[in-house]
Order: sequence, then C-alpha cells, then structure tokens
Amino acid sequence: MRAFQIIFSLIIFCSTLACSQDRQKKSAQKETYPIMKTDEQWQKQLSKEAYSIMVKKGTERPYQNPYWDNHQKGFYVSAATGDTLFTSDTKFESGTGWPSFYKPYNEKAVKVVSDRSLGMVREEVVESKTGLHLGHLFDDGPKPTGKRYCMNSYALKFVPAK
Repeated sequence: MRAFQIIFSLIIFCSTLACSQDRQKKSAQKETYPIMKTDEQWQKQLSKEAYSIMVKKGTERPYQNPYWDNHQKGFYVSAATGDTLFTSDTKFESGTGWPSFYKPYNEKAVKVVSDRSLGMVREEVVESKTGLHLGHLFDDGPKPTGKRYCMNSYALKFVPAK
C-alpha cells in the first residue's frame, strides 16, 4: 500500500510539473519582441549549436565551448542579431565552465525572465530584441554587482578589440 502511495504521488507531481511547463511555454509564446522569426527562419540563420541553445533553450557542455577560457579583449555579440551584449572587461573566471560576466554591456540589450523548467525556478537571460535564450543569471558573482550572467558560448560571437 505504501509503494502505491509513493507511485501515485510521483505521478501527480510529474503531471503537475508537465502542466506548469506547458503553461509557461504558452505564456512565453504570447510575449512579443521587435524581431520575431519562425523556428525555420532561425534554423537557417543560426549555427546548429546556436539554434539548439537560443531557440530550443538548450545548453552546451561546460568547459567544452568556445569562450569559457577566452582571455582576449573584445566584445561578445549576439549570434542572432550581432548586437553587443557583453564585454571582456566584465568577464570573470566563475569556475563553472561557461563564460560569465558580472554585467551586460548595455542593460537594455538583455532581459531577465522567469524560467520554471526542470522543476526549478531560475532567472533566464534572453536577448531583448528577439527573446532568444542566452543563459541564466545568478546572485553569486563578484563585486560591484554580485551578479553572474552565465552565458552559453554558442549564443555569442566574439569580436576582438581593435
């Protein structure tokens, strides 16, 4: 009888979680952004990796991405729009295996939205013009902001300083 209660509770929990994620997907789809494209249009424009991360809200493997260990001076621009999102001046070693920044280059270039996927509540960072996924925001960064913008390398392109 106890095993039945546990299994039943897990089924109810999973069902609730699935419904919650479905509602979030639907509400996110209602949001409008200045640049709106279909999945097919983004797939043609973006690399396979960028599409998987930005459109499908995936993530790349830590320490196995282009910019986690990049120490060159320059700018990190959106893989979708080319807009400058971060600069090497605010990049820091977070020890996570992803490029991390303590603040965006332009606060209006990114937007923080609630991410309730995978049974967690996190702050997702999206591009303001497109709503495409860039990474997540955490409160364990260095001074002066105390923030860690943990970004996916494939959502970015690096432009060296001249």
